[in-house]
Amino acid sequence: MFNSDPNAVGRRAPYLAAGGGVPLRALTEAEGKVIAVLLGGSGTSERERLSRIQIPRSTYHAARKRAYEEGWLTDRYVPDPAGLGRPRVTFTVVRPYVDRLPEVVAAWTGDASNMLTWASPQVVLGVFFREEIAPKRKERPIVQEGWSRWTFELTVDIRGPSVPVYFDYEGMWSHLAELAGTSTYPTGLGGLGGEDGGALLTDHQRWAVRELVVRPFVASTEGRASHLVGPLGLPFSQRRMLKQGRVVHRVLLDAGKVPPLRGRGADQVTLVMGEFKAGVRPETLFGTLTRECRVFPFLYATDGHRLLLGALGRGSSTPSVGLPSTESRRPVLPTLQESLQGIEIIAESAAGFRPAVDHRYDRLFPDPAARG
Repeated sequence: MFNSDPNAVGRRAPYLAAGGGVPLRALTEAEGKVIAVLLGGSGTSERERLSRIQIPRSTYHAARKRAYEEGWLTDRYVPDPAGLGRPRVTFTVVRPYVDRLPEVVAAWTGDASNMLTWASPQVVLGVFFREEIAPKRKERPIVQEGWSRWTFELTVDIRGPSVPVYFDYEGMWSHLAELAGTSTYPTGLGGLGGEDGGALLTDHQRWAVRELVVRPFVASTEGRASHLVGPLGLPFSQRRMLKQGRVVHRVLLDAGKVPPLRGRGADQVTLVMGEFKAGVRPETLFGTLTRECRVFPFLYATDGHRLLLGALGRGSSTPSVGLPSTESRRPVLPTLQESLQGIEIIAESAAGFRPAVDHRYDRLFPDPAARG
């Protein structure tokens, strides 16, 4: 049984993995709430978080520490690609032939523009930050001929509102933990706008952004606790980059590791790809999904014509988008069918994905001279 005491963070509650196996640790109510508010990133103060979830400070700190130690949460500093001369972001989903899977993963991980590669036996998801391509210049394709019979590739201009949700799990987890509203969801990628929204960083700004981006990895090599690499106590130049949105502090969820809460989990990744029907606006579909379907995508990327949507749900024999709920809500698949055509849906266990490259934005700064 799950422990219903929200303050019993240190107690163990049994959860038996599907198929019998090793007993896994279940989340307490307090841990579920703490994960939810931490996924809101640095948009709120600790006092505001405590007020929202109504648990003792000591319980909050213990739950936060455990969430990082268990690998449920990870900190990253995500830069605006346009400021680094990478205004094009490509999202690629490929179903490789079984014998070509290692080749796909090796090629992507060896590509300096690759920020993320998640690979399962069935599907590989990649995110690439790419430079502006010069006229008549050919660039090497991300997916090589002979790797797969099916590929979905979406390239967007990050200087506009093309990625309104970028690996933001707060909406889904706040819903799961039954918290009212969210703090920062949805958090996207780029899209600063304004006169200098796509302007390149100066040398000093680039140095400040780099220091933030490498911060989690430096902390790891120095043996510092992973839950203490947030923006507290940063130098002024780095805080300024955060304030301007040139880089964003993010708390990311590893859905394959985090146990369920009250018997409800989010251990299945569902990717939805399709083309918008005539007259359908991307923001309209997103609003319908979140308000009426109660589905909170962790990824929503579009070029205005096509869509890549990523959502977490409960694993089952029947793939589904979103989380099970007793509340009345609009059905998801018919909603997607009303707005999209040529729909492809891929569902895979979150634990089945191997993060060959896991939000490694430090790859954007390969040269020591970037330190300034």
